[in-house]
Amino acid sequence: MTTDPRPHAVAGDLGDFTATPRLLLISAFACGIGAISACVAWALLKLIGLFTNLFFFQRLSTAVVTPEGHTLGPLVILVPVAGALVIGVMARYGSERIRGHGIPEAIEAILINGSRIDAKVALLKPLSSAISIGSGGPFGAEGPIIMTGGAVGSLIAQFCHLTSAERKTLLVAGAAAGMSATFAAPLAAVLLAVELLLFEWKPRSLIPVALASATAAAMRRYIIGLGPLFPVPPHPVFIGPLGLIGCVLAGVLAGALSALLTRAVYASEDAFQHLPIHWMWWPAIGGLVIGIGGWLFPQALGVGYDVIGDLLKGEVSGRVILGVLIVKSIIWSVSLGSGTSGGVLAPLLMMGGALGGVEAWYFPAEGVGFWPLVSMGAILGGTMRSPLTGIVFALELTHDINMVLPLLVAATIAHGFTVLTLRRSILTEKIARRGFHLSREYAVDPLEILFVREVMRTSIAALPADAPYESLRQSLHGDSSRGRQRLYPVIGDGEELIGVVTRGDLQTVADAAPDRSNAPLAAILKTTPVVAYPDESLRVIVYRMAETGLTRFPVIDREHRRLVGMIALTDLLKARALNLDAEQRRERVLGAHITLPFGGRASTRVPRA
Repeated sequence: MTTDPRPHAVAGDLGDFTATPRLLLISAFACGIGAISACVAWALLKLIGLFTNLFFFQRLSTAVVTPEGHTLGPLVILVPVAGALVIGVMARYGSERIRGHGIPEAIEAILINGSRIDAKVALLKPLSSAISIGSGGPFGAEGPIIMTGGAVGSLIAQFCHLTSAERKTLLVAGAAAGMSATFAAPLAAVLLAVELLLFEWKPRSLIPVALASATAAAMRRYIIGLGPLFPVPPHPVFIGPLGLIGCVLAGVLAGALSALLTRAVYASEDAFQHLPIHWMWWPAIGGLVIGIGGWLFPQALGVGYDVIGDLLKGEVSGRVILGVLIVKSIIWSVSLGSGTSGGVLAPLLMMGGALGGVEAWYFPAEGVGFWPLVSMGAILGGTMRSPLTGIVFALELTHDINMVLPLLVAATIAHGFTVLTLRRSILTEKIARRGFHLSREYAVDPLEILFVREVMRTSIAALPADAPYESLRQSLHGDSSRGRQRLYPVIGDGEELIGVVTRGDLQTVADAAPDRSNAPLAAILKTTPVVAYPDESLRVIVYRMAETGLTRFPVIDREHRRLVGMIALTDLLKARALNLDAEQRRERVLGAHITLPFGGRASTRVPRA
């Protein structure tokens, strides 16, 4: 029997949060990682510019350009194929983790690999993504920078003496900082971290991540420039009932497009799985689809920031809008399903903006770029299952605070649509296909709001300290008829707890000769048992059981150490049963009373089951 390694906390000493002074150290690390990730984001953008100029214009330059102005003619079809071949070789002989859009890989590293990311990923992921996007891939830089920033944070954490939870915080800090620097969206980066990566909302992780994001946003001012990325003129503060109805419809349409795109990506992945060739060659096939689509519709190539800006300014034709919706969607889903490297945020913004461009033809006129912006936020909320991130991201990209209400309506509706129609999101589906399922719902642990006094057993067998042999034998025999009690509290004259004995030790003493000792419990009594108190939460008890390896505790009152009950591991299931009952049992709490003629009354209250 071991003793509890921590002093038992009095209920009045318990706080709302569990943060410790180590938060200061982790925050300092996070700020440094934020500055490094901002530099990594700058380097990635320069790499994308370098490869775009090399592939499409055959010149050495890191200037950000769009592939649309190339003069290659039909030869442009071969450019994405060449880039994809390089990526296939890098993935096979370098690291397979560079395949995909980065966020699922970051989630998998957090949940499964102890927040450890290989150093090769930190080098190969941005390089492969720059080659993919620079050769015309219809992707964004955010997924790769999230994975790369996370790898930087993870590598720094692995060099230090930190826990797995602290490594996770620094990994996510690097990921959020990378996104913050890339898009000049520090708040959206923090929300993305909370909704997608942290799997908790605690000060111990939220504060370092927020400071890393803020540091990266401040660094961006000096190395990339100020935001917003897509400035727009302010829209109306209030749009009226018809406009709000239009936002509801925009949310439904964005949810439907989100579901369609998610299914298209994984239908493409399933199709590639049936090919009789090694996966190293799949990106080249996806590159061929990109090349054909880019030849027919050049605006579909590359990141597409210029097209997104034009959609928000209302400076695109119907042909471009339909081309983005059809061609961009096809080449993006096929190439992403092929396992190439690239992000999803920018393509989703582009396709959402195009959907909004179509809606602007039929919905109430609320200003230039209104419906494209609404649909951009909505499609992020639907496809990535992160509505708050979608809303704030759209606001930070444009600095148009008047769009809060329309974005809130549309993003929430789109999120609800995909939650009801898709079991998993575009991010979690990939993880599930690798054999790991995770829930994306946050809730208060039922063990946190139930206390020992509510589930402890009070009908137990306790032994007096001076119990003779015959009493011990009778206790064991009588206990066998009721069910085997494995731990016996030993009490004094005032029912105060003196110690505990196990059933095995008690059986040994009871089988011994009666004349060996006048105090048979003295030799086996554990006088420093691990105990529980009636006012402790069940979560505290679970942690205590995990720390000590024990599954049964006597319960005593704090003032007099008087025995009041026993709690075991099986008793903790009562908390889950109560939570399940609260979620599944339906009842009418308030009934309606109907007055009948001639003074009679009838009640509609249904008796509680």
